[in-house]
Amino acid sequence: MIGRRGAIATGIAMAAGVAHAQAIWPDRPIRLIVGYPAGGPSDVFARLVAAQIGPRLGQNVVVENRPGGGAVLASETAARAPADGLTWMHVDNGILVYNPALYARLPYDPDRDFTGVGFIGRFPLYIVCRADAPWADVPALVAASRTRAPTYGTPAVASPHHLAMELVKRRSGLAAEHVPYRGGQAAMQDLLAGNVDLVMIDTATGLPFIRDGRVRALAVLTEARTAEALSVPTLREAGIDAVAFGWQGISLPRGARAEIVAQLNTEVVRAMVSDEVQARTRALGIQTTGWSASEFDAFVAAENALWRPLIRDLGIRLDS
Repeated sequence: MIGRRGAIATGIAMAAGVAHAQAIWPDRPIRLIVGYPAGGPSDVFARLVAAQIGPRLGQNVVVENRPGGGAVLASETAARAPADGLTWMHVDNGILVYNPALYARLPYDPDRDFTGVGFIGRFPLYIVCRADAPWADVPALVAASRTRAPTYGTPAVASPHHLAMELVKRRSGLAAEHVPYRGGQAAMQDLLAGNVDLVMIDTATGLPFIRDGRVRALAVLTEARTAEALSVPTLREAGIDAVAFGWQGISLPRGARAEIVAQLNTEVVRAMVSDEVQARTRALGIQTTGWSASEFDAFVAAENALWRPLIRDLGIRLDS
């Protein structure tokens, strides 16, 4: 039989073992799940961040691409993983905000199954037309749309670009017909070919076209003008209160220890200000922040309040 002193000693040893196991986290490779194909913007930034964080944690961060179905499969995989801090989820507008309004049933609940860790960045959105289009600015476009509604292209149905333009339509009186494409490059090429009148495009895809004058940017949907295109006015300057972005971040399955969340937030913030990542974000016009995990969660809550009611009002569904 173990005496009282032996039991106490055993308890102390077990507690010390647990503390040691926690202290050496992570003790094996980490996987970062991405719900989109390799080579796309989400995959590129996930790999940039992973390459920065892995060496500092002393473990490989393996990017695992699970594309398809609005990233639902990837999200479910991450949500069901152990909350040990060894499975991370690359998240964006669709995964955390749009999907509960786009699908009648989801195998994961972003509000309950994930906790925010770190913010990767915001991708400003621009309304662009051909350089020879007749509209000098958004007010002229809105006025002309009352006679003939232009067509507008986006990378996909229910993309941030699509929903942003629908928000603009509601708040400005613009009449415009949506033409979805398979990616932003396809939409931009059709714009140049004259097959669509406008495109709502993100900075990563659209900025090269704006810089070389192949298209005219009528407005940017940021709070203030962007450093990359200072001549382009915001919608607010035209009296239209519509601010929207594409954005990316990193989340964990809910239940991860607070100290793991705090440590990973520190590492994500450090990765985003590294010279390598900043060179990429500045070139593409992506806006980074030093948000804490709680600030990221508060941002997502504000996004939910704006976009989920709009999606439901528009009747957009991806499972019908």
